[in-house]
Amino acid sequence: MSDRLKAERDAAAERRNLLVQDAIERTGITEEMIGELVTRFYGRVREDGLLGPVFAVVQDWDEHLARLRNFWSSVILMTGRYHGAPMRAHLPLRLVGVHFDRWLDLFEQTAREVCPPAAAALFIEKARRIADSFEMASATADGRIASPRHVLRP
Repeated sequence: MSDRLKAERDAAAERRNLLVQDAIERTGITEEMIGELVTRFYGRVREDGLLGPVFAVVQDWDEHLARLRNFWSSVILMTGRYHGAPMRAHLPLRLVGVHFDRWLDLFEQTAREVCPPAAAALFIEKARRIADSFEMASATADGRIASPRHVLRP
């Protein structure tokens, strides 16, 4: 690896570390908070009349929750611990708008209960982007066009 490329990678890593540190200081998000949010939220999802049957395909909930904690740690704290293809896993489920709306309703409710306001706001912003992305991909896979519906616009 060239010295220039190494310097660029080191600079990018330093910028990422500063962004993560800023997010932690502004929001108070910790790995423990992520774990509590994921556990409580997916407990609700499993009991939900609309979403419970969708998530009944999960065979090993302990493994799935660990994967989801890694996913959210990667999304929020940029830890890079998640290595998966969530879109590919969700496309066969044939999800539509009501699924994403309910998922967000439960997620936002849980985030506001578990997290201080700044942390909840960050989680909710990311969740809305994820929901829009998944909804648009699901629509495309079904030959439909969907626009983002959940991201708050200025």
